[in-house]
Amino acid sequence: MLNDQYNQSRSLQLFSEICKTNRYITDAAIEHIKLFGLNLTEFAVLELLFHKGDTPIQHIGKRILISSGNMTYVLDKLEAKGFIKRLPCPKDRRVTYAVLTDEGRHLISSIFPEHEQMIDQLFSHINKTEKEMLIYLLKKMGLNQDI
Repeated sequence: MLNDQYNQSRSLQLFSEICKTNRYITDAAIEHIKLFGLNLTEFAVLELLFHKGDTPIQHIGKRILISSGNMTYVLDKLEAKGFIKRLPCPKDRRVTYAVLTDEGRHLISSIFPEHEQMIDQLFSHINKTEKEMLIYLLKKMGLNQDI
């Protein structure tokens, strides 16, 4: 019984620490991305297209964890800014791809290295082994979501 209470207490502390750390990291990322006239979701879409290439629109929301309604809004904004375009799939009319324009590719390729460096700086106080362990543990937790 005492062991159960201790585990529950540590779980609550772990939850609190993960939430505080997530807020700290997210706030830092948001502030950095704002410097380039983007919000976090716009940046996530550009970064996904930059690294994965042309992507069906219906897959983007699942990859960056946003709703389809919000996805349409974000894509409309990125398209209005000239950073992406929508291209219908020639083989399946139900599928539309989001594609980086030259301007979008130039923007994300110029800001991503700086952003990556800023993120690396946030984690500079933990070593490579600790990073690997943290990645492993967080993935293990994420895979155990059958609550």
